[in-house]
Amino acid sequence: MFAKLPLTALRGFESAARLGSFKAAAQELHVSPAAISHQVKSLEAFLGVRLFERSSQNVRLSAAGERLHPQLHRALLDIQHGLQALSPPCAAQSLVVSTTPAFASLWLIPRLGDFHRLHPDIEVRLHSSNHVVDLHRDASIDLAIRAQFTPDPQLFQQPLLDEVFGVYCRPDWQPPATGAPVELIDVPWLSHSSVAVDWPTWCAKAGTLGWLENARLRRYDEEQHALQAAIAGHGWVLASNVLAAEAVARGQLVGYRPEVRLAGARYTVVCVPGRERQSAARVFSEWLRGQATVPSMALHEKP
Repeated sequence: MFAKLPLTALRGFESAARLGSFKAAAQELHVSPAAISHQVKSLEAFLGVRLFERSSQNVRLSAAGERLHPQLHRALLDIQHGLQALSPPCAAQSLVVSTTPAFASLWLIPRLGDFHRLHPDIEVRLHSSNHVVDLHRDASIDLAIRAQFTPDPQLFQQPLLDEVFGVYCRPDWQPPATGAPVELIDVPWLSHSSVAVDWPTWCAKAGTLGWLENARLRRYDEEQHALQAAIAGHGWVLASNVLAAEAVARGQLVGYRPEVRLAGARYTVVCVPGRERQSAARVFSEWLRGQATVPSMALHEKP
């Protein structure tokens, strides 16, 4: 039934299509770029269609290649997962999770000890980046946790946390007197195009536009650095309730004017369809859902 399937060529094509390069596919499969090129040409001859458009600079998928790749990728994943299911129960499982450095350091890593305790047989490796990974091309990533406004219809979606933004400060701080200088920690936050998440927007909603007239802005590029600056007493920070939750739970920060909130994104667990059925991915996703239901202290009002 499957005697004529060109399995080697199919694997070479999938790697080249996912990585966007014959050279990268050759490195992944430990063969030469010429071997990958030969495998793709043989598959094209077998199918009678061109799978890549070639130029002197690069290669890119043709329309037929774009149709074939996601189906082939899912089929190979199913084979891989079927083989993994036959592994001895004592064999260690690994899971690669991609997310932003801020979410990893401020929300996920503080909680990972609980997962390691419950599931010592699953090794979780974090891939942290502010760039969105193409999960269809990078098969090394099992799950990604993303703050998003619009779901990607090509990915499996599991909602995790809804985000809002508020102002946080040290527990011993008092609101600044009228006309007094105020130190505001500024960091670029991901926001919907129609709703800005910044100090002018929050101050307008809170009725504290006077803060801006006397503000000393402390600017940071990374969310975790901004929160650390607030913990160190360098100013008031406009921050995500998700990312501030751990600092609030430890008593390092408190929410100020918690009724004044700006809408944020929804943190969602995503993966290539079918991969959510993988044993380690399923267990980790269920654990994440449990962690997300733990009551948050992130918006406790400042006394």
